[in-house]
Amino acid sequence: MHLAARRPGPRSGQHSGLQPPQQAGRSRTAAPSSRTSFATSKQQKAALLSWACPQTEKADGCFLPFFIPQKLAAECQSAGYPGTLIPYKCDLSNEEEILSMFSAIKTLHQGVDVCINNAGLARPEPLLSGKTEGWRTMIDVNVMAVSICTREAYQSMKERNIDDGHIININSMNGHSVVPQSVVHFYSATKYAVTALTEGLRQELREAKTHIRATCISPGLVETGFAFKLHDNDPERAAATYESIRCLKAEDMANAVIYVLSAPPHVQIGDIQMRPTEQIS
Repeated sequence: MHLAARRPGPRSGQHSGLQPPQQAGRSRTAAPSSRTSFATSKQQKAALLSWACPQTEKADGCFLPFFIPQKLAAECQSAGYPGTLIPYKCDLSNEEEILSMFSAIKTLHQGVDVCINNAGLARPEPLLSGKTEGWRTMIDVNVMAVSICTREAYQSMKERNIDDGHIININSMNGHSVVPQSVVHFYSATKYAVTALTEGLRQELREAKTHIRATCISPGLVETGFAFKLHDNDPERAAATYESIRCLKAEDMANAVIYVLSAPPHVQIGDIQMRPTEQIS
């Protein structure tokens, strides 16, 4: 698992990829008396986005699990996109590595203003016959890593008096309904946990009398490498998953994130549930 910090640069017109380009060029201090949404703030922001890099990705014949974010960062730079994408390799199942990452972000970028817990995975481990190792992996990445990153992001915001931060958990429709497919039942349980964690986080943020917001985005079928990880022993089945209907795209998810970050400061978006139009379950 890997995480990357997306950070708008200091020059006017730079863009992290998470906010509208016309709003870039920001300072870092946020005062409660002048709260604005992330997308309309005139203050520089640092956003942390987690994602999983498949171990099967290759470059020049070599296994390079960190190749995707590095390639993406280079493409963003060469395309002239404003803002800076900074890849950071981190094993999300290892708390020490997560804490080390947050320490590095504090040293290099002062801290985190927006945390997007996007990394997640499923293993084909049914409840009646699944392997404990697979269950534990899903718990570690889908639940524990989300919780640790959330805690550390909040503490980062709190110590810098950031009152307009945002924590976004990329959930799943499997966190709202259990589909009759045994290979995803345990995965569904971890996503139900994310649903509960996000609402619990919202309540705790209100108790702390902060205006930091918490949001879930719960997609249905998105065309990513997810199915290839779930069905890693059956690539044809994985490919067929994305061929049966017109799936959501990564751009659809990015647009949902931008929508959430663009909400006025008095608006708390709790959960966005989105499916492909043709999806049944």
